[in-house]
Amino acid sequence: MQTCVRIVHHRLPVRTVFLLRSEPLTDGRTLFHSGSVKFRRKKEDNKGPIRSLPSQQNQGFKDPLTLFKPVAVKPNPDDINFGEELSGKLNKAALLKELNLFYTNKEVKLLAKEHGLDDYLYNQVYSSFRRFCLDVKHLPTDLHILFSDILQGVVHNHDMFPYFLTHAKKVFPHLDCMDELKLISDLTNPPNWYPEARAMNRKIIFHAGPTNSGKTYHALERFLSAKSGIYCGPLKLLAVEVFNKSNLRGIPCDLVTGEERRMMNEEGEPGSHVACTVEMSNLAQPYEVAVIDEIQVIKDYQRGWAWTRALLGIQAEEIHVCGEQAAIDLVREMMISTGEEVEVRKYKRLTELKIEERSLGNLSKTQPGDCIVCFNKNDIYSVSRELEKLGKEVAVIYGSLPPNTKLAMATKFNDPDDSCKILVATDAIGMGLNLNIRRIIFYSINKIQLMENGEKEVALISVSQALQIAGRAGRFGTQWETGYVTTFKQEELSPLKNLLAKSPEEILQAGLHPTFDQLEMYAYHLPAASLSNLVDIFISLSTLDDSLYALCHLDDFKFLADIIEHIRLPLKAKYTFCCAPINRKMPFVNTMFLKMARQFSRGELISFDWLCTQVGWPFSPPDTILDLVHLESIHDVFDIYLWLSYRFSDMFPDIEIVREVQTELDSVIEEGVRNLVYLLKNQENHFSNRTTDLDEDSFEVKSRQSNKYKNRWTHDDAQLAGNKPRSDTSLSNNLEHNQDIQHVPDSSPVSETREIINKAMVAQDQSIISNDAKLKRRKVGRLIKRLMEEGVITKDMAKQLKQDSWRPDN
Repeated sequence: MQTCVRIVHHRLPVRTVFLLRSEPLTDGRTLFHSGSVKFRRKKEDNKGPIRSLPSQQNQGFKDPLTLFKPVAVKPNPDDINFGEELSGKLNKAALLKELNLFYTNKEVKLLAKEHGLDDYLYNQVYSSFRRFCLDVKHLPTDLHILFSDILQGVVHNHDMFPYFLTHAKKVFPHLDCMDELKLISDLTNPPNWYPEARAMNRKIIFHAGPTNSGKTYHALERFLSAKSGIYCGPLKLLAVEVFNKSNLRGIPCDLVTGEERRMMNEEGEPGSHVACTVEMSNLAQPYEVAVIDEIQVIKDYQRGWAWTRALLGIQAEEIHVCGEQAAIDLVREMMISTGEEVEVRKYKRLTELKIEERSLGNLSKTQPGDCIVCFNKNDIYSVSRELEKLGKEVAVIYGSLPPNTKLAMATKFNDPDDSCKILVATDAIGMGLNLNIRRIIFYSINKIQLMENGEKEVALISVSQALQIAGRAGRFGTQWETGYVTTFKQEELSPLKNLLAKSPEEILQAGLHPTFDQLEMYAYHLPAASLSNLVDIFISLSTLDDSLYALCHLDDFKFLADIIEHIRLPLKAKYTFCCAPINRKMPFVNTMFLKMARQFSRGELISFDWLCTQVGWPFSPPDTILDLVHLESIHDVFDIYLWLSYRFSDMFPDIEIVREVQTELDSVIEEGVRNLVYLLKNQENHFSNRTTDLDEDSFEVKSRQSNKYKNRWTHDDAQLAGNKPRSDTSLSNNLEHNQDIQHVPDSSPVSETREIINKAMVAQDQSIISNDAKLKRRKVGRLIKRLMEEGVITKDMAKQLKQDSWRPDN
């Protein structure tokens, strides 16, 4: 048996770890000999291994103690005015003078500092203590008597310090438990968090190689041949792909993602194999083989903690790690701390990748199999329009599209019989989709990047990003085996060549994230602190081994915590809600998240019917880009519902119905993406069925729109909800009432609406329109009034329509 002792020199640009290996001798003695392994460190990093986390302390935090919020101290309602009866009424003016003398005394300040009160805390406590002493009607008896003695000169005002200190601990509870808080936020030894995994002798196999090298294929073959196994992927798409592949091979495999569970066992029991997203990896279940895909994401500032957790905590005899070579040294060093060996298997790209000598320059030069990579939606839209003008059909893929829509677009592009031969996409194609791409064209090589300090800025893409995206060109076993790469702009071709010639920067740190148990213990000691404030305090007091780990950015978590802070929820429920995967850039999604939390706090079911009233189901195809974005937001809301339903199944009961409606929404969004250029044209013409696009007071429009839905459709009419269609007369009247305008967009321009009104008038009574101008005016007036009541047009639009309709030439 070998033992390893780590002797680390931290102040060298190149970090050397000496391994002392022991070999038992025949006489019972042990012989130690050493070998060395070198790990590159950032040259500017001269800090030691254990320290609090400066990267987040510097994000606006001047002093950790300033994060502690003062708690208002309320008087005891049971206090009786014994003090005044025993020693008389206090002179408040004289008392204020003594309090100020006490506050400015240097000896008092020095004593307060010894008890943990720095200048900030001292000032806050004194302000609270002074208000308490002067404003409270009935002071505690002993304090009232002490003040009376001080005012009479019997004792010195220093004698109030014990009361001041007691008050300080009520204002700032952490003064009594700072050591406990620091102990809770000690993150210096993450491997010890997983004792079950430490009790095993795991074998770590690192499959390292670029895109299209077959590294994941070999790991999955071992997964499929094992008696039991778990696949942990970065995306739902990859988990679904492994799930399908395994079951097609006759190996029952479950699917577990944040929003979905598919158990192959009819009784719902977990199977021997499972494909999951990495956040959902089960650390309590032993497996023969585990596959952790895209290990380089361990450095991610938002999700890296999930890879760290899986790597350190999964109970598997063999753990196959797949990813870039840049992560080898980090994984190897992490495993040294666990006493586990790492076997590295390196792979080369299976197909050739060529960098073209000239940029594209013009979209007319695109060819079948081309993929134009853009890093923002505006570029996606403009490129798609230009290609459409050239008569070239395109498929579009970007990050916020639902997974099924991405798959549909990928299938359309891959289909050799489909007329669509060009793909316009963001870096969402970097992983998770199998695409037959001949050439990757970088429309730009700059994108908005999340920096180490938490800020975002436009910067050159990293070497890792460039290699990941460029590597998508050329795919083994397809018509495009040789891949090509170029840029749209000639001046960016040389920088791209430089990026692709480099190796990815070495990954130095793995992400960590505070657990609920840690924050719960914080809340026990600091009961008045908000969840967001608890996180800030945790970050400020955290200590970790910065040579291996870094605390992930928790901005999204804190953002959600602030949104629902005013809602009364148990801490566990609030923490769970804040872990929900939400795109906080979408206001509608944030609003729905807030509504769900409020509904949950009242103990009211978040049902399908309730959800429909919020999102406006049934859905209509989008008319503009804004409509499409709104539908994508609704899809995200359904994802949140499903995610929460697996955590609070009793409060989110309609899982199957919501999933069916989401599938229906997938089709609507897919149709919208297929007609992207049409939607862009409508957007320029201000044609939309969304009331938010009307140039009118938003509250008035929303009210009319709400009345329209109440009159036209109710949940009793929804067969999908399990109800039978109503046969009462009111429903038929509503249908007849709206039959002539059922295709009218909710906010058509005046010219569009005028045409629709004229068509409706012709269909209803051609003879009246042509022969009787008076009846025509009456008919038009009634129809315009109805359209206005139902939120279809505004008052100004109605006025203009009336004027146009009553002209003699009409």
